[in-house]
Amino acid sequence: MPESVGFAKLLKRWLFGLFVACALAIVGYALLTKSDETQSRAGQGANPQAARTMPVVVAAAKTGDIGVYLNGLGSVIPLNTVTVRSRVDGQLMQVRFKEGQTVRSGDLLAEIDPRPFQVQLTQAEGQMARDRSQLRNAQVDLERYRGLLQQGFIPKQQLDTQEALVRQLEGMVQVDQGQIDNAKLQITYSRITAPINGRIGLRLVDQGNLVHANDANGLLVITQLQPITVVFTIAEDNLPAVMGKLKTGQSLTVEAFDREQKRKLATGTLLTVDNQIDPNTGTVRLKAVFPNDDSELFPNQFVNARLLLDVKRGATVVPSAAVQRGPKGTFVYVVTADRTVGVRPVTVGVSHGEEASIDTGLSPDELVVVDGTEKLREGSKVEVQHQNDSPVPVQGGIDQPSQGADKSQRGTRP
Repeated sequence: MPESVGFAKLLKRWLFGLFVACALAIVGYALLTKSDETQSRAGQGANPQAARTMPVVVAAAKTGDIGVYLNGLGSVIPLNTVTVRSRVDGQLMQVRFKEGQTVRSGDLLAEIDPRPFQVQLTQAEGQMARDRSQLRNAQVDLERYRGLLQQGFIPKQQLDTQEALVRQLEGMVQVDQGQIDNAKLQITYSRITAPINGRIGLRLVDQGNLVHANDANGLLVITQLQPITVVFTIAEDNLPAVMGKLKTGQSLTVEAFDREQKRKLATGTLLTVDNQIDPNTGTVRLKAVFPNDDSELFPNQFVNARLLLDVKRGATVVPSAAVQRGPKGTFVYVVTADRTVGVRPVTVGVSHGEEASIDTGLSPDELVVVDGTEKLREGSKVEVQHQNDSPVPVQGGIDQPSQGADKSQRGTRP
């Protein structure tokens, strides 16, 4: 029994010692981990961003002219669109055009069977000959009756009747002439010609079909492509500036771009402004005319229109990519002489496309960062390169090659 009690005490002491050893090991591991984290945070507090050199692409601010543009969504509208129909009834004998063909006004497009109208012309001419013969006979009798009346051989009433007959026959001759002219006109209408210059669409009626003057679809559609117009909208707030330019007689340039605004399709001039503002959208429609010599514009095509309202001359111009926006407004990263960047608040004036003008905050010839701004901070060191990936000299000594340096070494970092 005493041996059993001694063994139990010994086991308890051994377990207690094991527990204490485990607790000390856990506490030591925790302290070691905390120390490593403290050292890591201390190392991070040194801001390696500032110590590491960041590659950036820069461009120099320049003095130049920049346009003041008004942008709007537009659609291409042809000046004239004509549905060509037959003006007479008959069989379509000849189709003398090809689908998609460009025609001039007066070009022969199709022919209707002219023989029925030629028959009508022959009948009208025969009727005309008969009525003229009767008219001449009546005129001879009238002259005879006048002589007999003076001699007292016939009454006055008989002379009056003969005069009425002559006037009646003269009217019949005029009617016959009208029928002849109508028959000739029908023959002319049997030859269908182009009423305007333009491009022919798809054929609507095939050769051999009977066509009628009251057919709804017609034979073909001709659309004038040169010149052509674009109807686009601008905000009503910009209308006074546009009207002021038009009142002075200035010709405003309008450019048409594709859907993605990457490719310029055509250049034209502003033609007119609509006479009312759309109250639902607060916009007004404008129409511009384009020569369209290369047929880049097509009817009903969607385009982005850009109206050049004015030109701002002598402005400080930078690439639009250089302009950054933050909680305090717009700014740019300016490269200084010691190969570091500084944050420069600026006031942006006119901006369009890939260029923007700076009203205040930047001087010409200063270098601004246009690519690689994601990780930049105030005072970050940079490796300056131009957009062609070659190093660029910076005023004050950055990347300035010595005069005696070999040509092959110019443009490389020292």
